[in-house]
Amino acid sequence: MPNFGLLASLRRIKPMVTKEFRQVRRDKVSLAILLLIPAFLMFMIGYALNFDVKHIKLAFYDLDKTSLSRDFQRGFFQSNYFDQAGELGAYRQADDVLNSGVATAVIVIPRDFSKDLLADKNVQVQVLVNGADSNTGTISLGYMGGIIQAWSGKILASFMERKGIDRYDPIDLRPKIWYNPELASPKFLVPGFIGFILMLSAVVSTALSVVREKEQGTIEQLTVSPLNTVEIIIGKTLPHLLNALISSVFVLCMAYFLFHVPIRGEILWLYAGILLFLLAALGQGMLISVFADTQQVAFMMSVLSSILPTFLLSGLVFPIKSMPVFLQILSNVTPSKFFIIILRDVMLKGLGPSVYWPEMSYLFIFATVTLGFSAYKMEQQRKAA
Repeated sequence: MPNFGLLASLRRIKPMVTKEFRQVRRDKVSLAILLLIPAFLMFMIGYALNFDVKHIKLAFYDLDKTSLSRDFQRGFFQSNYFDQAGELGAYRQADDVLNSGVATAVIVIPRDFSKDLLADKNVQVQVLVNGADSNTGTISLGYMGGIIQAWSGKILASFMERKGIDRYDPIDLRPKIWYNPELASPKFLVPGFIGFILMLSAVVSTALSVVREKEQGTIEQLTVSPLNTVEIIIGKTLPHLLNALISSVFVLCMAYFLFHVPIRGEILWLYAGILLFLLAALGQGMLISVFADTQQVAFMMSVLSSILPTFLLSGLVFPIKSMPVFLQILSNVTPSKFFIIILRDVMLKGLGPSVYWPEMSYLFIFATVTLGFSAYKMEQQRKAA
C-alpha cells in the first residue's frame, strides 16, 4: 500500500513540477538568475577579489650611487612584486610621488651605504610607505623585509667568508605548504564563492516562485487542489533544486578551468554536500515565501538573508575566530559557513566525510527544520483560507 500511495503522490506532483519548469523557461529574468548570473558572478568575483598584491610601484632615493647600491636595488625587481617608479633627485620628492600615487613606497639609501658595508658596519635604510591602503602597505613591507633580509644574508655570508668563519644557522627553516603551495588567493576564495553564488540563486528563485503564485492569485488553486502541503513544497522546490544543481556544474567547471581550483576529493561526496546545502537554501527560500506577500519583499528578504550572512559570517573572507564571541555564535545561523568548510575539505584537501560529517549533519538539520516549518505554516494558511 505505501508504494501505491507514493506512486499516486508522484503522479499528483508531476503536473506541478512540469508547470514550474515551463514558468521558469518563460520567465527570462528567473532563467537568467538561475543560469547566467551564477556564472557571471563567479567570473567577476573570481578575478576582481584577489588578495595577492603584485606590481607595487617602488622608487629609490639613492645617495650612494655605487655598484653595490645598484645591486641592492636590482634585488627588488627580480620578481613581479615590484615595478620601478624611477629615481628621486631630492628627498622632498618622496612626498610628491607618494601623494600622487606615482610610487607606493620609497627606499632611501644613505650616502655611505657601500663604504659602511665594506667596513663591516651596520647600515640603516629608510623605507617610506603609503599607508592609506593599509592592506597594500602591510604586504609591501613584508615583501621588502624579505628581500632586504635575503640581500643582507648574502652580505653576511661574504663577511664570514672574509673572516674565515664557517656560517652557522641555528634554525634551518624549510617550509612546506600543503593544499595551496602557491598561497594563491583564488584557491582559498573560489570554493567560498561557490557557496555564496549557489546560496543566492537557490534562495531567491524559491522565494519568488511561491510569492508569484500569491500575486497572481493562483495560490488558492493549489490550496483547494488534491495536493497536500508536503506535495506542494516538493513540487515547488524540485525544479529549483535541479536548476541549482545544473548551476553548480557550471561554477565548478569555471573554478577548475579558469582559476585552477582542483577537486582532490571524491566527486560523490562533493555533490552530497552540495545537495544538502541546496536543500537548506531552498528551505530558507521557502520559509521566506511563506511570510512575504509580494515579490519585491521576497527578493529583498532573500538577498539580505543570503548575501550579508554568507559574505560576512561564513568565513568566506574574514576568519570567524577573529570575530567577537557574539558574531561567532551568530555565524552558526548561516548554512554557508558549514558548506564552505565542506567545499574546502573536499576540493583543496581531498578529505572524506569522516572529517566534515558534523557540517553535513548541520545542513541536514537546517534543511529539515526550515522545510518542516514552511510546511507547517503553509498548512496553517490553508486552514485559515
